[in-house]
Amino acid sequence: MGMTFVEKIMATHSDQKEVKPGEIIQAKVDMLMGNDITAPVAINEFKKIGVKEVFDKERIVLVLDHLVPSKDIKSSEQAKKVREFARENDIKYYFEVGKGGIEHCLLPEQGLIMPGEIVIGADSHTCTYGALGALGTGVGSTDLAAAMATGKLWFKVPETIKVVFSGKLNPWVSGKDLILYTIGNIGVDGALYKALEFSGEVIENLSMDNRMTISNMAIEAGAKFGIIAPDKNTKDYLKNRAVRAFSCDYYSDSDADYAQIINYDVTEIEPQVAFPHLPENTKPISKVDKIKIDMAVIGSCTNGRVEDLRISAKIFKNNKMDNGVRCILLTCSQEIYHQALTEGLIEIFITAGVAVSTPTCGPCFGGHMGILAAGEKAISTTNRNFVGRMGHPQSEVYLSNPAIAAASAVKGYITHPEEVLKSEI
Repeated sequence: MGMTFVEKIMATHSDQKEVKPGEIIQAKVDMLMGNDITAPVAINEFKKIGVKEVFDKERIVLVLDHLVPSKDIKSSEQAKKVREFARENDIKYYFEVGKGGIEHCLLPEQGLIMPGEIVIGADSHTCTYGALGALGTGVGSTDLAAAMATGKLWFKVPETIKVVFSGKLNPWVSGKDLILYTIGNIGVDGALYKALEFSGEVIENLSMDNRMTISNMAIEAGAKFGIIAPDKNTKDYLKNRAVRAFSCDYYSDSDADYAQIINYDVTEIEPQVAFPHLPENTKPISKVDKIKIDMAVIGSCTNGRVEDLRISAKIFKNNKMDNGVRCILLTCSQEIYHQALTEGLIEIFITAGVAVSTPTCGPCFGGHMGILAAGEKAISTTNRNFVGRMGHPQSEVYLSNPAIAAASAVKGYITHPEEVLKSEI
């Protein structure tokens, strides 16, 4: 019996010929990441271990992205602890506010993630890196501390669910819609401690931006990993970015044993909206009533890349936002912000009345820069809509792709982007 892509990587990193689901292994870790909320806890625990230095100064990434620019004294102290640790340990990949961006966009953009690697991050959406063919997964801050000291961590080998997308995408359907549809189908615990392997002709033809959106939300189905086999698109994305040598020769064996194989015909998939208070509460946009909104959020590590901004700008161009709606746009990184400026996208947003923010997680996790009050409703391109996720527990968050979010900001209620574009004719 052959092995899945995930099992092959875990076997290689634990110096074994093969591994099977359920086995506990100790594996070498290729890259570690912490942010301004999780890294301070890891730093405290690391110092308790008593080692003199981190295992590798070029394999640790520290990113200030959750509460930056610092919103209060406590967040400033958190950031200061990370800065000082980075200086003390000569951490090569430390990203300050204004020089980096949101971690899960930044690491791939900076060429720090390679196919076939194991990457851990003290943040649940580390599974984003599966879009590059890496095993990315979130861990606790204490696990991060142990890995910073040793370069290793224990894992339980997961079973793999293979998800195959075939057919031709309908207009306005993106990677966000494919993953929302999948979560709506299997549920938020449908892949609990399993790996989701996304494949099929649709995935092969998707851009890296869309692939990262899909892998990013694998955790919302309970998955340990959300992985896509590397191919020419992956190679093209990395060839002028990668800081290390890499290979795209990673794949699952034809006789690999899957826990389940799920096939989707994407011709049946419309743009999706996830209703409160779970990402599994999905409906096709044709089944969504005109739900009045107070706020729209476009961006985050899920949908703040340049393709997302271009799609949003297409909706906002020649349109003004509804007077009863505020819209906050958060680019994924400084590089993407600059690219959006160069392409004239930022001018379109500002002309439409959008508040354009520096890259930050901000409102996505209810941190700052766009918190909802009681009774308010938001349409958001972020990844979670739990009770109180974006503010008051009596607020509501609806998840969608960038086109729906932008169109809803223009109309004042959740709607299909075609409703905006038709009104221009």
